[in-house]
Parts: sequence; structure tokens; C-alpha cells
Amino acid sequence: MAAALCAQAQTPPPAPTITGVAHVAFRVNDLDKEINFLGKLGFEEAFTSADGSRTMEAFVKINDRQFIEIYPQTNPPQPLGWMHACYETDDANGLDALFSSRGLKPPPAHKAGAGNLIFAINDPEGRTTEFTQYMPDSRHVLDKGQHLGGNRISDTLLGFELPVSQLGAEKQFYSKLGFDAEDGTHSVHLSAPDAPGLRIVLNSAGPHGETQMLFPVPDARKAAEQLHRAGLKVDRQDKLVFVRDPDGNSFVLLETGTAEGMALKAPAR
Repeated sequence: MAAALCAQAQTPPPAPTITGVAHVAFRVNDLDKEINFLGKLGFEEAFTSADGSRTMEAFVKINDRQFIEIYPQTNPPQPLGWMHACYETDDANGLDALFSSRGLKPPPAHKAGAGNLIFAINDPEGRTTEFTQYMPDSRHVLDKGQHLGGNRISDTLLGFELPVSQLGAEKQFYSKLGFDAEDGTHSVHLSAPDAPGLRIVLNSAGPHGETQMLFPVPDARKAAEQLHRAGLKVDRQDKLVFVRDPDGNSFVLLETGTAEGMALKAPAR
């Protein structure tokens, strides 16, 4: 008995991991137009961050743990479109220390304006990659159960496809973050052990490479009809539906079968 207790006491705690995508972020030309577009997809604005009377960031809700962050362009030199992805963890400080031990040199996790712990690392091409831990008193957690539009085209952000120019370096970077990386044809497919439904594809960047956000839907035809009724231009190709926001950012809906058979929802936590 004593030996068993001693062995149990010596068992190290599990390493902190990535448990899903918390949000993706875009910079847009017109904040109101973007929020209106996302509203036609059924996604509601949950809250905003402001500087005086000026909205600096809008948080649009996909589900209680996934958001789209929208930043307005405040001066013309700022590039529009994709800014970053943020991954959720249940131990931001522990994940920060783990990354440090792997030579990634992240800054210390800190409490952001919305109340969650967060830190960021730049990938080999200089893109920001964020990691966050939801805190009990944060604006995200306090909004639980609210702003969940009943006509959401999808209730899960499945992942995204990201064009990269340094495929090998990016694969090594994401492997250090804890992702499993599988080579494809001119691409790398990433998965996370504690987020089995997550899909991220790094594509070797071509002249027209673009980031695409991926959302599962039970029926592509019905999803396309819903978006068409909302006044959006839709391109359906069999089980894929493509729609673009006012700035041309690509949203892709993937038919995955009935809701009961999707098995792609964010894991319960």
C-alpha cells in the first residue's frame, strides 16, 4: 500500500495542452459591415472593446468557447484580412513554461483586457500565434449562454487553412507547439491530441493563396439556401459552400452529415 502511494505521489502531473481554437482575428475596412455580414451567418456580437467612443475590437460569438475578433482599420497602411489565431489551453502559465523549455522563448502570460490569461509567439514568418486560458471572471465566461444565435449557420469553428511560404519551418514550429503534423501534397495537416475535431491545414503559398475559415454544417444545400435567403452571394460545390465577407475573406462550410453524426464539435470542458 505504501509503495503504491509513493509511486502515485511521484507521478508527474499531465503536461498542459492545446484544447481547441479560442478565436481567429481579422482586420476589416468597415466594422459595421463586417458585423452585419457575420449576423447573416447567424453569429451575434457579444461585446466590444472601446477607446472612448471608438470601438477598437468586436467579439462575435460562434459558441461559448469560440469567437471571431474583428478589428477596424484605423489607418490605411494597416493590412486588411487575417491577423492571427488564438488557441485555448487550461493552463496558460504551464504552457508558457513548456514552450520556453522547447526554445520558443514566449513572453510571460498576462491578463488581457477581457480578463483572460494570454501570451503570444511569432511563427517563422512573423505571424502572431496566441494562447489563452479562460478565467472565471472574464467577459467571455460571463457571456456564457448568451448571444448564441438560433439561426447560426454552424455552431463550431472547425479550423482553418493558412497559406505559408516556409512549409518546413512552419511544420517544425507547430510541432514544437504540440501539434501532430502530417505531410500532404504541398501541405501539412495539423491536429491536436486534446482537440480531436480540430483541422488546420498549412498550404504552400501560391500567388493566390488565401486563408479560409472552416465550419461544419449538416447539409451543404440547406446551408447555401439559408445564406442565399439572407442576401449573400454563395458558391456551392457539392458538399462545400463558399461565401465571402465584404473584404473578400473566405468562409467555407463543409457538409459533415447529420448533427448526431458530426462528432466535430468543440470538446466539452
